Amino acid sequence: MYTDPIADMFTRIRNANQALHPETGMPSSKIKEEIARILAEEGFVDSYKVEDARVGKELTVRLRYSGREPVLHGLRRVSKPGRRVYKGASEIPRVKGGIGVAIVSTSHGLMTDREARRRNIGGEILGEVW
Repeated sequence: MYTDPIADMFTRIRNANQALHPETGMPSSKIKEEIARILAEEGFVDSYKVEDARVGKELTVRLRYSGREPVLHGLRRVSKPGRRVYKGASEIPRVKGGIGVAIVSTSHGLMTDREARRRNIGGEILGEVW
């Protein structure tokens, strides 16, 4: 049992990315599936899939590379269980001047920082990807 499953997901993806693995697996949950969906839509990973495992469900994330260079350069957890970070729509930060993406948990579900700003919705900043 681990206390922060989102940080565990980010760490697994970051480690597999640095080791140039084609994919990485982890236990699945609805929030992890939504984060994987956002990463795939933004082009940081190739794809993701959810499969039934012996115990629960398994989320597999296929990583994307440009030659031998990873497309994903950084992945950082912002809001943590010990220190939650909430921002209003006008306060949501731009990641690396707009090159990266912040993942925001809102009352309308998980979305990117651009989408939250466009819809004028604030929320919890889960993490940043660039």
